[in-house]
Parts: sequence; structure tokens; C-alpha cells
Amino acid sequence: MSEARRNGLTYADAGVDIDAGAAMVEAIKPYVRDTRRPGADAELGGFGGLFDLKAAGFKDPILVAANDGVGTKVKIAIESGLHDTIGIDLVAMCVNDLVVQGAEPLFFLDYYATGKLDPAAGAAVVKGVALGCKEAGCALIGGETAEMPGLYARGDYDLAGFAVGAVERDGVLPRKDVGEGDVILGLPSSGVHSNGYSLVRRIVSDAGLEWSTPSPFAAGQSLAQALLTPTRIYVRSVLAAQRKTGALKALAHITGGGFWENIPRVLPADKAARIDLNKVSVPPVFAWLSRMGGVTEHEMLRAFNCGVGMIIVVAAADAAAVAEALREAGESPVELGHMVERGDGAAVQVTGRLAIG
Repeated sequence: MSEARRNGLTYADAGVDIDAGAAMVEAIKPYVRDTRRPGADAELGGFGGLFDLKAAGFKDPILVAANDGVGTKVKIAIESGLHDTIGIDLVAMCVNDLVVQGAEPLFFLDYYATGKLDPAAGAAVVKGVALGCKEAGCALIGGETAEMPGLYARGDYDLAGFAVGAVERDGVLPRKDVGEGDVILGLPSSGVHSNGYSLVRRIVSDAGLEWSTPSPFAAGQSLAQALLTPTRIYVRSVLAAQRKTGALKALAHITGGGFWENIPRVLPADKAARIDLNKVSVPPVFAWLSRMGGVTEHEMLRAFNCGVGMIIVVAAADAAAVAEALREAGESPVELGHMVERGDGAAVQVTGRLAIG
């Protein structure tokens, strides 16, 4: 008989602590319960999460699903030990992709994978997930925690999120009537959000800075705190504006690929978005990144949101009413440009310059 068999190996000997996982589940239950909404009781413990569309008030719904992660932004959370906001990012990246189709987020599930489970860090992450769900109005109805020694280094973890929403059949976006002269509104971002962090981390590394260094662009914060500012969740404000006006034609969530890749995804093949970059209010972080990394304006617009987290297209006659509804919902919309015939030009055409110099 082998030495291993004589010693009676356990799962814990192999690096997986079931008791730690159970402790984490108990720790996060209050956060999960706090995300209850009509259609879901937001309790953990079953093999699957249930949602009642009828209880949520839908009559002829189309389901919309999205999944995403937070990219290498998670490395900053890990290396700085600041785990309490990265879960908000996870929710935001998913639910913002739902609302651009006109959908109300209904429920969310998370996946947390690590080499060695730290219940306190894991609970902090999931608390952030629950906060994001509350902000988006969706229930956290389940998730998975996976401890995988040998696959992740000790202390490392990764996240994935899965969101499902619904929209009445006649409310699906984008609409087919996006046309020449339609106005393009932009909603401000909170900063870098959750894209471009491989470039961010390279710039920080090349500059020889530590995460504990005072932020050169955000007074009173460390560099890590400033760069971990969570992604804005646009769900409540966008849905409020649509319910009040019914005038939103198309929306684009500005994520990886920036202006160049995301805006064309919601435009007709014969139309282009003409945007005046002088109208973009650029947060200081982007000027710092451009200067420190020598990043060109074109590359900034491809890697980052540069201060615009969501684009909204509306008819010119409805622009004032939509902007007012957005302001009532707490937004600060900016008129960035208008739709034009594309012809042989690009789907996104810019004038002016970003204020990053």
C-alpha cells in the first residue's frame, strides 16, 4: 500500500477547503438577501436560482442574456488587497450590456475562482457584487465558488458574471429607424471602468510606481484606489428615460474597443456617427495615462472610454426631452454629435481633439 493511502488523504490535503467555502457562503447570505426583487427571493443553497417573470410584471417578454468579466483590473484588486469594489465592476459590465437592448436586468449569477480560498476576500468581492445588483435592480440568485490549487497562484482569483434581463417585445433596441440628423448623447463614465487595464498596468509598471503611491490624478487616494473606481451602472437612469419618453433609438456601452468598435454595433450599415471630441469631458486619469504612456488619441479612443461610458441616439426633436429625463434620473448628458450618411466613410467620424494634452 502506498504512503498516501496509509495516511488517508483528504480533499483539504489536496488544497481544497470545503469548510472555508461553506463559511464564505454563510458570510455572503445577508448581502444576497438584500438584492431581493419581484420575481426572486434571492436565497442561496439550491442547485439553481429561480425567477418568476409573471411576478416581475412582464406580458410578452424577450429574454436578454450577457456575461463578462473584469479583465486584468482584478490584478490591481489582488495586489493592493482592495477587494470591495471589483464585484460592482462585474455586475456593471454585464447589466450595461443588457440595458443597451432595452432590457431590465432581472437576475445575476457570479463565478469566483481561486487557488486558495480566502473567505474574507471572497466575501468582500461578493458584497460588491450584491451592491452592484442593488444598484441595477436585479437579484443575485446564485453563483459558484471554485477552489482550484495548481491552476491559480495562491492569492489570485478571477471573476465571471452572468446576467439575464427582459424587455417587452415591442421595446427591443436598437430600433430600425436610426437616421440622418439623429442626435448622439453621451453619459459620463466614472473613469477607466473595466477595459484597457493591461495597458494601464504596463504604464504604471514602466513608470516604476507602486499601488500605494498617492494618485497623481485623484487627490486623497492611492493609485490603486483611484484605478479601482468602479464602473458606472447606467441601468436605472436609462430605463427611467426610456419609460418617460419612449424615444431612445439606440444605445452603445463603451467598453473594449472604445468608440471605434462599440458604436458601429448599433448603427445601420449606411449611417455613421459624427462626434465632436471637443465636447467630451475627459477625466484626469486619461490625460495622465496618455502622457505617461505616450498613448496617441486614436489609441486612447480604441482602448478606453475616455470619459463617455454610454452613447444614446435619439431623434433631434426628442433630444431635449430625453436629456431632461436623464438629468432627472441623476445623469449629466452631453450632446456629442449627430448621425450622418456613411457613404464611403468610417462608421465613426470624429472632429475636434480630446483634452488629453
